[in-house]
Amino acid sequence: MNEIQYIHEPTDLQCGQAVLAMITGTTPEAVSDELKNDRETTLKEMRSYLHEHGFYISDKRIQVTEKEELPRLCVLSCETPRCWHWLLFFDGTFFDPEHGVLSDFPESARKYYWEVSEMVQKAVEN
Repeated sequence: MNEIQYIHEPTDLQCGQAVLAMITGTTPEAVSDELKNDRETTLKEMRSYLHEHGFYISDKRIQVTEKEELPRLCVLSCETPRCWHWLLFFDGTFFDPEHGVLSDFPESARKYYWEVSEMVQKAVEN
């Protein structure tokens, strides 16, 4: 993965769909259709969708306080003043489906991340 195209969430409840769309290069509407969910996404849905589209997401939820602690690509869940919120971090930049492209975390009391990576396809020898 070499770049991320920012996507604003279509509704206040579709931050997860927007994050998945940014990672996989599709649209939040396509993600919603595939998940059969146009409301809040769960970690289970995020994990399943990413796996089905060639990405691995770590099993371990890691609490974070500083940007420097983050891996190159990860999904974040942040407790903002309004709600729990999904966003994406890639190569030093935050892609927040609600607030835009940011250089630091949005205002949040608690922050957790799950590292994301592309699955490596192994060639099958005949």
